[in-house]
Amino acid sequence: MHILVLNPGSSSIKFSLYAATEASPAQSEGEFRSLYDGELGGIGGRSPKLTFHDAAGNDLSDGLGSVAIGSMEEAIAVVERAVSLANLPSIDAVGYRVVHPGAHLRGHQRLTPQVLAKLHEAIPFAPLHDPEALQMIDQTMRHFPSIPHIACFDTVFHETMPEEATVYALPYAVRQQGVRRYGFHGLSCESVVAQLHEAVGVEFPRSMLIAHLGSGCSVTAVVDGKSVETTMGLTPTGGVMMGTRTGDLDPGVVLFLMRQAGATADSVERMLDGDAGLKALGGVNDMRELRKRADAGDARTQLALTVFTRTLAKTAAGLTALHHPTAVVFTGGIGEHDPLTRSAIALGLEAFGAELEPAANDLPANALPATALSKASTALRKISTEESRLVLYVVPAEEDRMIARHVARISHAPSTSAAVST
Repeated sequence: MHILVLNPGSSSIKFSLYAATEASPAQSEGEFRSLYDGELGGIGGRSPKLTFHDAAGNDLSDGLGSVAIGSMEEAIAVVERAVSLANLPSIDAVGYRVVHPGAHLRGHQRLTPQVLAKLHEAIPFAPLHDPEALQMIDQTMRHFPSIPHIACFDTVFHETMPEEATVYALPYAVRQQGVRRYGFHGLSCESVVAQLHEAVGVEFPRSMLIAHLGSGCSVTAVVDGKSVETTMGLTPTGGVMMGTRTGDLDPGVVLFLMRQAGATADSVERMLDGDAGLKALGGVNDMRELRKRADAGDARTQLALTVFTRTLAKTAAGLTALHHPTAVVFTGGIGEHDPLTRSAIALGLEAFGAELEPAANDLPANALPATALSKASTALRKISTEESRLVLYVVPAEEDRMIARHVARISHAPSTSAAVST
């Protein structure tokens, strides 16, 4: 079975093709092998860029001709052309990463007219993310009309959180509209749990924290492989400070902003989601550039990085005190590639027994260290000392692989009506 995975962003599309084999009698599920992956960035900008490689790293983008990407619709057409090259295998199912399912859908969903209608109703929950995903779904379903299409949501992993971890102290009528903590980065967290289960010579941590640190950031407490607490809330704007997002704010700040001359809900939303966070404090939201400027003595950037790591360390310490994890896992672009961020968080967890091993922490993410533990990925490694009471890991985020696994499972399951919560 060949599964196309589409992961849309506001100005980019990541796509990959997986080959799924059927499970043997001794396996709970089959194997998933990445055949091709690509990314289309800069959609709507002056310099759109397409990358497309096979599993061996060979560049396949030259066969696609010129790339003109002025809109998401044109971008989707380029992706469809890439995955329809004559030498690529035919596609048997498509999976999509969708940020927010809204208040009523539960679990990942086979896309039907009923499910699509509910996703359109859910746009107010994620107006910066879901419209692009729905546009991609519409275009791709028309291009591949006779195969299963599956929506995989970033919130599903967090459906196991207890009510006390999801409820907001708001009137009942508001809560009835679906205003609660949903949590995000669930596919990333789920991939971490899966990799630790599969790792060689590793005792699976009964309780752990997963710090997904990238353009968006969250920290999740996981017990027995299930989410019990997470920092993001109703939307991906809440929680810890991020690349361009504020994280949690005093609600009075939002009211103050709304009362400014000319302010609208849309303008405030753009500020909180796109002009805040590291970008607001440090001038840019690229961690490599921030580190470069900080090393050159730029005080503004140094403050931004201090606030960022302090917020993360404070959050991780609070969740550690509450949930008593035995492991902390770093994942996402910053979590996997920035040793200084990991070091600052580990320092904030020293009171709980965290001891970082500097040599292991400083290894590049693309190194093949002797401490690599996972059969699936040589990048999974331990970065704490043998004496550390809190074991520290770096584990790559494999959202696309998790989507492929869900697509294979749901595609082979009998079609049913959408799972709906009341």
